[in-house]
Amino acid sequence: MKIASWNVNSLNVRLPHLEQWLRDAQPDVVGIQETKLEDARFPDTALAALGYRTVFSGQKTYNGVALLARDRALDDVQIGIPGFEDEQKRVIAATIDGVRVINLYVVNGQDVGTDKYAYKLRWLAAVHDWVQRELAAHPKLVVLGDFNIAPDDRDVHDPAVWNDAHILTSTAERDALRGLLGLGLHDAFRLHHEDAGVFSWWDYRQAGFRRDLGLRIDLTLVSDALRDQAVASGIDREPRTWERPSDHAPAWVTISG
Repeated sequence: MKIASWNVNSLNVRLPHLEQWLRDAQPDVVGIQETKLEDARFPDTALAALGYRTVFSGQKTYNGVALLARDRALDDVQIGIPGFEDEQKRVIAATIDGVRVINLYVVNGQDVGTDKYAYKLRWLAAVHDWVQRELAAHPKLVVLGDFNIAPDDRDVHDPAVWNDAHILTSTAERDALRGLLGLGLHDAFRLHHEDAGVFSWWDYRQAGFRRDLGLRIDLTLVSDALRDQAVASGIDREPRTWERPSDHAPAWVTISG
């Protein structure tokens, strides 16, 4: 089962890209973020024509998440973090062929020390506690999404710039991610790749993609029970080369068995 994550940065704009990529890459499960669409406008009919069932939670202009499954049912759907009041549509989960998949659009945080940064840390703490409960109920678990955190210095183009004072790489954010991994999750990309300089996001400004000034902030995390079944993983840069692309590229993991 090939499971992918992609921040499409407006499904209204990027639907043709998503359709093309689904045809080309043939993923079985996809978590998408930043759909930026109210539920009534979600293109479930167009995606069904490609063989994908969908569940989604959206809002106008901002945020929005969805899960797509090719010829598979999405069961036990959860929208939002249980017990955490939040109007922003950032979380959706479902069970697909016995694998629990949690799709996260993690808070950006604006700048270190701001109210939005404090909200990000509270949000991540709530995710931690929820994922701990989910792991107890669903040992076969994948947590994926746009994490808005680069795990370590290998995942940034310039560690001197992306440091503790910077959003996405601050110590508190990275500690929160390590806390999540400490529950028994593994960064699937790092199970197969040790090299630095492989990114999933590039700023639209300053020719970020052409100059490869990127960060790896889109992650697929697999539980202990799935670690040995995670046989391949990677980041598909191709959609970032298309006309009017999302600023993110899809990250993926293949689970055998």
